[in-house]
Amino acid sequence: MAAKVISGVEVAKQIRAEIKAEVEDLKAKHGSVPGLVTILVGENPASVSYVTAKQKTAKELGYYSIQDNQPADITEEQLLALIDKYNNDPQIHGILVQLPLPKHVDETKVLYAINPDKDVDAFHPVNVGKLVIGEAVFKPCTPAGIQELLIRGGVETKGAHVVVVGRSNIVGKPIANMMLQKAVGANSTVTIVHTGTKDVAYFTKQADILIVAAGKPNAVTADMVKDGVAVIDVGVNRIGVTPEGKAKLAGDVDFEAVKEKASLITPVPGGVGPMTITMLMKNTLESFKYSLNK
Repeated sequence: MAAKVISGVEVAKQIRAEIKAEVEDLKAKHGSVPGLVTILVGENPASVSYVTAKQKTAKELGYYSIQDNQPADITEEQLLALIDKYNNDPQIHGILVQLPLPKHVDETKVLYAINPDKDVDAFHPVNVGKLVIGEAVFKPCTPAGIQELLIRGGVETKGAHVVVVGRSNIVGKPIANMMLQKAVGANSTVTIVHTGTKDVAYFTKQADILIVAAGKPNAVTADMVKDGVAVIDVGVNRIGVTPEGKAKLAGDVDFEAVKEKASLITPVPGGVGPMTITMLMKNTLESFKYSLNK
């Protein structure tokens, strides 16, 4: 029996509707709304596309939003001063600096300059530390999206063996930490495998829940999973061009073969991807509510 394919597009729509309703309620009570600024340095086409999508979503949800475009030759000092300005702007609750930055700018220094209370990407070490000890105000957006897909897909996580393929700071490490916390959608036993693991398949075959963020198409094949596994495919790989001239995308999992063994699986595109911006909006809402309670 083929797996249930869980649509990130549909789950994202549900969450955005919930966010929009809450924003309207908070506006009626407090006369203000969440504020998000996206800072874009230069004109990288992919970055332009990402920030455009983020701003469009913010406006659809009723947020106060600013798109701050800066030239590629902005100095590091100027960018840090800009971040400081938004750190001190009471109308802004979320600050996002679109990566990558030009080589003359230290990305780490820039990300660390963001006030942790407005770090809606959850990259600041203060927020990373809070995540590890189970006190996160903000969860990193892609891992948070993964967790929501599991919860809303009806996957039992308590006591389940979660195997994470990949150890990146953006996906692998944070989702592993999140899944072992004593919390809803977690409380799991977690194993991480990576490029240094001697026999990846030995571990993936044990997974009740398999989260794959390897950055390589077909990194997980049908012979590497057991029957009934829930599979979350985080990968987005360009593997060619469609007849219409659009990029042909594939995940890190052999979707067609693995779906015949899995109980649940996410597609690529249309799985984890749509969830990331949605969880960014949820973090911005949480930041706004945090500011109201200060």
